[in-house]
Amino acid sequence: MTKEIFKFSNTYTNLPSNFYERVNPIPVKNPKLIEFNSDLSRFLNIDPKKINAENGKLFFSGNIIPDGAEPIATAYAGHQFGNFVPQLGDGRAILMGELFTIDGNRVDFQLKGSGKTPFSRDGDGRSPLGPVIREYILSEAIHNLGIKSTRALAIVSTGETVLRETPNPGGILTRIASSHIRVGTFEFFFYKRDFKSLKKLADYTIKRHFEKNDIIKNYSLLLKNVIYSQAKLISKWMSVGFIHGVMNTDNTSISGETIDYGPCAFMDHFDPKRVFSYIDFQGRYSYMNQGKIILWNLSKFAESILPILNDDINKAKKIAVECLEEFPDIFKDKWLNEMRKKFGFKKKKNEDIKIINDFFELIRVENLDFTLSFRNLSNLLTNKNEKEIKSQFKDKRRLDTWISSWKERLKNENLDLLATSFEMEKVNPLYIPRNHLVESVINAAVQNNDFSKMKELLKVIRRPFSKEFFNKKYKLPPRPDQIISNTFCGT
Repeated sequence: MTKEIFKFSNTYTNLPSNFYERVNPIPVKNPKLIEFNSDLSRFLNIDPKKINAENGKLFFSGNIIPDGAEPIATAYAGHQFGNFVPQLGDGRAILMGELFTIDGNRVDFQLKGSGKTPFSRDGDGRSPLGPVIREYILSEAIHNLGIKSTRALAIVSTGETVLRETPNPGGILTRIASSHIRVGTFEFFFYKRDFKSLKKLADYTIKRHFEKNDIIKNYSLLLKNVIYSQAKLISKWMSVGFIHGVMNTDNTSISGETIDYGPCAFMDHFDPKRVFSYIDFQGRYSYMNQGKIILWNLSKFAESILPILNDDINKAKKIAVECLEEFPDIFKDKWLNEMRKKFGFKKKKNEDIKIINDFFELIRVENLDFTLSFRNLSNLLTNKNEKEIKSQFKDKRRLDTWISSWKERLKNENLDLLATSFEMEKVNPLYIPRNHLVESVINAAVQNNDFSKMKELLKVIRRPFSKEFFNKKYKLPPRPDQIISNTFCGT
């Protein structure tokens, strides 16, 4: 029966056994299907009409293993807050198998929170329901903002209690990813000095993710492609005020997707030093540091593939350094391209960087909301709500000076201001999953078993650029008493 619903393929299990451990999900007592992503299911060639409350709760809890699935927990290592951990692995997630999307790409089907694995160490392998809801919402938001991301197919409540600081209801997330190969996967084999397995991993990665780029067994091009994809990803995060929170190397996907939504959030009031992880005391993973940290992570990836870059270690290091030295220019170019779109610039002018940075400094000093500040720019072009927008600024003279320089720069575009405003609204969202709203949704679900708020917020964030009327609360930043300073991964 399940063959008709899920058409599994399995290639990762064709790799040597030291890449993973075979393990089945541990059944839960009373699973309930809370949310099912029917749009994503169609993209995965899964007929949503064949998924219902009864079979869905069994499939997405792991209580039934679908035909063709080969459940495994994958091995990887990682640098966490700069400190190397030689073995991490899937401690609370099980990769059930691989599916094909409607456009022919292979993706992973993984259950997060599905029970202990050989990599769980002292953990229980479970997840509280709250972090499951957070990942579902945040990954849908990032995807609908046009940024590469893992996605969530389903949420199941387990009917069991998960003990953390306090007892919590348990949840399981079905995560869909281009793959779960991380920088930490390469580090796992490099630090074991298992270069044979390292080469097999690199060949598999190229075939799965970069075969169309014609880089078969060209490991320097693999490095360049990963560098490029990460520069593109982080620049897009920063363009919407997203802070990942824990950019460890085990949370850095080789495919260039956003992965592992733990203490992440969208910034409200602009602060380049903003962090969301409660243990990030030094600001390692702050908003402004994300470009620097991804370069650090990429250097660890480059280090991990040195043995296969060239038989001569000195030549290998030279190749790696030359590739990494390209990152700052690539990242700056990607970041500027994203920012130019937000300000209505199509042409590239040297003065753009100053106009952009002056705006950031303006909203930083004024402690203004990141998302609405950019959205309001399009209104300033059409003089819509101009008085209301300007009233948010204390230093009117500084604002007027900036607006004059910005509008003077826009004259170089030779475009109608109304058309420019319209284009800006396509890239400057009105709706994001604001942290206080996400916490409110989670509290309603966890404390009152009320999922209606979650479903309403999902409708909003799936149309982030829309002018469609939603409740005003979805576009407003938090009041001082609503500010959520820290988020948690729920491990």
